[in-house]
This record gives sequence, C-alpha cells and structure tokens, in this order.
Amino acid sequence: MTPTAEPDSPADRQPEPGLRADAERNRERILTAARRLYASHGLGVSMACVAREADVGKATLSRRFATREELINAVFADRMDAYAAAAAEALADPDPWRGFTGYIEAVCAMQAADRGFADVLTMTFPAAKALEARRTEAYNAFLEIIARAQASGHLRDDFTSEDLVILLMANAGVVAATADAAPGTWRRLMGQMLRAYATPGADLPPLEQAPAPAALYRAMVRLTRPAPDIGGAVERPDGR
Repeated sequence: MTPTAEPDSPADRQPEPGLRADAERNRERILTAARRLYASHGLGVSMACVAREADVGKATLSRRFATREELINAVFADRMDAYAAAAAEALADPDPWRGFTGYIEAVCAMQAADRGFADVLTMTFPAAKALEARRTEAYNAFLEIIARAQASGHLRDDFTSEDLVILLMANAGVVAATADAAPGTWRRLMGQMLRAYATPGADLPPLEQAPAPAALYRAMVRLTRPAPDIGGAVERPDGR
C-alpha cells in the first residue's frame, strides 16, 4: 500500500505565483512613492502618507516594510552605494587634494538632488544594518581621504571628520531652504567651506556666484510659512 503523503505545513507552502507577483508590485509601488516623497519633503514623511501615495493599505505596507528604518534602508540603498563609491573614487585619484575636493562636491551634490538623502547623511538608523554598514565604509574611507590631503600640504591640519558632518548638516539646511528659490546656493556654501579648509596656495574650484538678493529673500520668506500639507506628512514619534 502506497503511503499517503503528509500535507505540507504552512511554513513549507510557497505563495502562488500570482500572489508573489502582486507582492512584488506592491513593494515597488511603495518604494517609488517613498522615493518621490522623501526626495521632495525629506524624511519627515509618515508611513501612512507613503501608503496613501502608493495606493496601498497600511497593512500591506507593514507586510513589506515592518518599520520606517526598513523602508529607509530599501529606498536609499543605491544612494548609499553611490556615497561609498564616491569615497573610493576620491582615494583612487592620484592627486589627494583633488580627490578631497571632488569628494566634498560629490556628496554635497547628492544632498542637493534629494532632500531625503540630505537627511540620511546627517542622521543614524541603527536598525538599518545595510545602510549603516555602507555609511561606516564611506566614513573609514573618508578618514584616509583626509590623511592623504593633509599629507599633501593642501588640507589644514586641524580639519577633522567631524567638520564634514557639520558641513553636511549645514548643507542639508541650505538645500531645504533654497532648493526652489535659489537652487545653486549649496554650491556657494561648499565653495566657501573649501576655502576655509584649504591651506594658502591650494588649488580651489571657482566660487559659485552668491544668490541674488531677491532669490534669497524668497527663500527666507518661505522659511516663515507652514510646511505644505501633503496628507499627514509629518512623522509621529512612533515612526508611523
């Protein structure tokens, strides 16, 4: 007598192909929505707002990304790869000072292109292991970039890695304040800071022209206005 096969346990059963395809589509819709919202409004966007933008329920969002950190990790994985790659490119430059200035410009440009990523570079997410691993990799490479540039005699001896964090914090604020009113202002900030970091006689990129007074005034006025309501954009303390 042929033994009767035992029914599969729930853990052994695989989702139907159609269900897997639906799950993947929902995941991509969530990531696309989150990228768009984070890029425009920063990381203050709530999980509920992401769900609405993706046109999925909160339960669907929670199944794909149980926490805000998981979503941030997935959204910015490629940008963190580019961040680490910029450090590797700087180290590969035979001119240590040019590698340093090129790295500073590349990272500031990444912030200017995406408000969410500007926030990511000035915050930590201990639960987002892959993101934090890439950040650590880039940080260790930056320590070497600093050492090489200082050894070349073009970077001041009192420059430290904390100065980069300060620059990125300042740049994130400038990007948020001036992105639509005076979009080139971040380059002015970066250029002035490179002049502060350099020793006398170091080669420096051309300094961006200062924003027009009217454009800067528009940015200042914008800061006094309430943030646009995008349907529950503000993140609650519980991360939802």
